[in-house]
Amino acid sequence: MKAINILLVEDNEGDILLTREAFEESKIVNNIHVIKDGKEAVNFFEILSSKEDIPHMILLDINLPKMSGHEVLMYIKNNERFKSIPVIMLTTSSSEKDILQSYRNHVNCYITKPIDVGDFMKAITKIEDFWINIVSIPVK
Repeated sequence: MKAINILLVEDNEGDILLTREAFEESKIVNNIHVIKDGKEAVNFFEILSSKEDIPHMILLDINLPKMSGHEVLMYIKNNERFKSIPVIMLTTSSSEKDILQSYRNHVNCYITKPIDVGDFMKAITKIEDFWINIVSIPVK
């Protein structure tokens, strides 16, 4: 099986570590690229030169420095090259306003991060199981 390229846009070091650990425990080969602020995420997409560098899936936090996850999501979904990439909003916000805004901007899935470490690890495992093992995602 070909490696799955995952872009994690997250500024919380603990959540980055837990997400990496959860994906590493799986039997699926994946490459996780981490970006820690919204502006850097948009810059990442602007300088992509080859289809091989485009991520297969994006895990996106809302509360990011320099540019919010909502703004990053709008950039991705309004760009013809990137709009088919599944974007999963993975955030601490359970605000109805954030959920509604995310879906209005075409997020593929909205998940509120569990506070408990074990529950967080299970959530990441379920994301991986569903989005990588069950769903067919575009292969660039």
